[in-house]
Order: sequence, then C-alpha cells, then structure tokens
Amino acid sequence: MPDTPTTLRLERPREGVVVLTLDRPDRYNAMTATMFAELESTARTLDREPGLRVLILTGAGKAFCSGYDLADAEKLTELGALGMLDLQESAARALSAIRGIRVPVIAAVNGAAAGGGLALALAADIRLASPRAKFNAAFVKIGLSAGDLGTSWLLPRLIGPAAAAEFAYTAGMMDAAKAEHTGLVNGVVPEEELLPAALEMAEQICGNSPGGVQLSKRALQANMEASSYAAAMELENRGQALLTRSDDMTEALDAFREKRAPIFTGR
Repeated sequence: MPDTPTTLRLERPREGVVVLTLDRPDRYNAMTATMFAELESTARTLDREPGLRVLILTGAGKAFCSGYDLADAEKLTELGALGMLDLQESAARALSAIRGIRVPVIAAVNGAAAGGGLALALAADIRLASPRAKFNAAFVKIGLSAGDLGTSWLLPRLIGPAAAAEFAYTAGMMDAAKAEHTGLVNGVVPEEELLPAALEMAEQICGNSPGGVQLSKRALQANMEASSYAAAMELENRGQALLTRSDDMTEALDAFREKRAPIFTGR
C-alpha cells in the first residue's frame, strides 16, 4: 500500500487471501471521510494484485460497522449542497470499489451493521454472521432515506421487495437468526468460529480456477442488471469461450484424466 491506512487493518493469513478489518473499535468502526478514502484506495490497490483470490471484510471489537460516525454527522447540515454531494460520492466510490473487486468478497459480520455498515455488508458477495450480528437500516430515524450507498438496489434483491420495504420503513433491527431466514446472510456461526469459517470458505474458493471464479463473479453481478435472458446468455457465452483458451482449463482436464488435484495458475 502506498500509505498505511489509519482506519483499516490488513492481514494475509494465507497466500491469496486478505482480511480487511475496519479498525475503529472505540467508535464501533463508524465511517468517516478518511475511512471512505482509505477503503477506496485499499480496494483499488488490492484489485491490482495478481495473486489476490479472496477478500474477507470484518470489524474490530464488538461491531462490524455502525454506519456514519455521529460525531461527524452534526457537520453534515453545515455543508453546502455540493459539499454534501462530494462526501456522498466519496462514500459511494468506496463501496463501489469494494463490490467491484474482481475476486469474491466475504463479509464476516461480527456485530452491528447499521446504516452505511449495512450497505458495506450488502456490497460483499457472501455474508457470514455471528449470533451477535444485527442489521439496521436506520436512515429514516435521522431524516434520511434508505436509498443510500446501494442499499435500495441490493436489499430487495437479497430479501425481496416486501421484506425490504418493511425493514427500511420501520427502521427495525434484524437479528442474525432472522437475517439468515430472510437470506440477508448465508449462514450464522458461533462467534469464535466466524473468522475461521470465512477462511475455510476462502480456502474452498482458492481451490478452484482463478479465472473461473472471477468470470463467475462478473457474470453474476452483470446479469443482475441484464435486460433479458438472451443478454445474460450472451455474456455467459463469451466468458466460457474465453476460459476454454486458458491454461487452467487444460490443467483441469489433465488432472481429471490423471486422477489428481489440479494445480491452477490463473493463466
């Protein structure tokens, strides 16, 4: 990294896997303008790493992310329209950069994910939660809209329009069990097993061909916005044609014939 982040912590528990921890535990990992800038910069730098295979997001201490820091929120009304737009776009760029990383992103939600923290969890491809995790779209309680940082686009696609509407309009709290039931999270695991479970899933992903995983992510994300079944298949056709030209496809077939595990290189 060109500069050491002050609000984030990076660890590399195994080759190809990065754990990115929001590191403001005294503020429940609340977001600031500095965190937005560091999230965007870090995501874009990681995305350029050729060996990156999986990114895991989590929070330090008791929370995943409590949303925008209320200590700074009082200043929002003092910003002019363009100043507020600049801050909002900075936040949007940060979450878009996380969601747009070419490899799978797993959110290990260890505690509260509220407001912008909910949006960050939604930006991941996969969400695992501890029993202490809880989710809240609290925007309407402070005079704002749940149309924030991609929440209004991603949430209905995960839990359905009616459930998303109830969640957004009531600003209710969703616990881990309900989040699993609605499909907001992929699974709930004991607190002490949360990060190991995320790492185990990362290991499974790393056992597959890098190109296959990356183009699968590209297809899944792009086809959420595809205009038709035919358009979705057109994208899929191109991805499959491209991957059959890779060394990993040849290696997978050789390994199958030789009854051994494939050794993928990403070429």
